[in-house]
Parts: sequence; C-alpha cells; structure tokens
Amino acid sequence: MEQILFLIFIFLSFAFSGRCSDVYSRNDFRKGFVFGSAVSADPWEGAVDEDGRIPSIWDTYVHSSDGPTENIACDGYHKYKEDVRLMYNMRLDAFRLSISWPRLIPSGRGPVNPKGLRFYKNFIDELIRYGIEPHVTLYHNDLPQALEDEYGGWIDQKIINDFTAFADVCFREFGSKVKSWWTINEPNMLAWGGYDLGVSPPMHCSPPFGIGNCSRGNSSTEPYIALR
Repeated sequence: MEQILFLIFIFLSFAFSGRCSDVYSRNDFRKGFVFGSAVSADPWEGAVDEDGRIPSIWDTYVHSSDGPTENIACDGYHKYKEDVRLMYNMRLDAFRLSISWPRLIPSGRGPVNPKGLRFYKNFIDELIRYGIEPHVTLYHNDLPQALEDEYGGWIDQKIINDFTAFADVCFREFGSKVKSWWTINEPNMLAWGGYDLGVSPPMHCSPPFGIGNCSRGNSSTEPYIALR
C-alpha cells in the first residue's frame, strides 16, 4: 500500500509540474528574478569516508538501521562538474550548497582538511565559470560526530566557539567569491526534530513528547537550549 501511495504521489507531482510548465515561462517573472536550485552536503556529496572526511551525526543516524545511507548519495563529490553543466543547461542563475563541517574541519575544530577545502573551492569556481552565483549554507544538520560525542553538540555552550571558528574559515576561504550566506538551515527543525520529537539526529527526546526511539534527552528543555 505504501508503494502504491508513493507512486500516486510521484505521478501527481509530475502531472502538476507539467501543467505549470505549460502555463508559465521565464517571461512571466519580473526582471531580476533569480532562478535557482539547492542541495545540502549529506544527501548530495556521498564520499562519506573519502579524503579525510569523518562521520557526522547524520551518518550515525542513517547507519543506525538497515535503511538507505548517504554513502554514495548523488555522488556530487565526484560528479559536481556534470551537475554544474546540467544547471547551466537548465538556465539556473544561482545555486545554494552547504559546506560539510566534517569534510572541511573533520574533528570539528583544529586543522582544515586541504582536500575538503580544495573540493569546495573547485565546486564554487565551476559554478562561477558557468555564470551561476554560489550561495552557501554553513550548517545543514551535519555536525561532526566528534563534537556530539565530546560535549553534546548544540546543547552545550562550547558549540559557540567551534561553530564560530568553522564559520570564520568559510568566510576567509570562500568569502571573496560567495556573497550570499545562510547560517543554519531550518533551525526550528534542528530543535524540533533533533531534541523534541527525536526523529532526526542527534535523536534526543523524552516522554510524552518524543516519538523517536531515543535513549537520551529532555524534550522539555533541550529544544530551547539548542536554539538559544
């Protein structure tokens, strides 16, 4: 039944999108409107254990069951040039990516991973070469697992200094070519999913609010602490 419902949803999505494409064109949008697309690092890059990257809390989450993982994902780490050419053919004006913290600074703090740095510089340069403006999200749910293990990640004040240092590296290394930045993607979902319901990493929750299979957490306090 779930598979049938999924197929119906896909069919209706294509039908609706096809109808929209028949009704609207780029000329229907005001001059200067930016047409773009976006990805986050985890479900796009793949290459989770290549070139110095270490696990994130999302890696831990998806490997905690027998379901799909992001080990390969869209393989953007290896195929980003192909993806940029597709964006160009789609006439995109802009593209938003996220910087994988555990790829750029694997331990969460300290030395920058030169291979991770080179990947993002090459990707950004490729976007610009095709006339596509890069937009960057600093954090999209991929906290280095090392920081979660060390002090609990977003519910400890130590995260402030570590995230600030990570952001400083991004601004210093990419700031000359990236003018549009997002700090945290959907911070409400970070708190609600990760620390209230426990349905996304790091899967903290407690009764009666939590619906995830949580072994730790306090749904009454931790969502507010994570967002403060």
